[in-house]
Amino acid sequence: MSRSKDKEKAIAFEEALEKLESILESMESGDIPLADLVSQFEEGNKLLLLCQKRLQEAELKIEKLKVKNETGELEFENFELHSED
Repeated sequence: MSRSKDKEKAIAFEEALEKLESILESMESGDIPLADLVSQFEEGNKLLLLCQKRLQEAELKIEKLKVKNETGELEFENFELHSED
């Protein structure tokens, strides 16, 4: 696994969202030099993609919730998450 993939796995959704919000606030302040603005935009874009991926993974887990047994109790079905990379 590549180093960027390891880093991506280590960041929780909430942490990525907090960092993204912080970047947006600093960008909106208008006090950032253009070079820093571009690098923050790039980092923000990566965080946005990470958050979208995590939300999609959660959505897939929810979609796999099915009625499986004869008593009508809900159970989770195992599934494989296929990477789009």
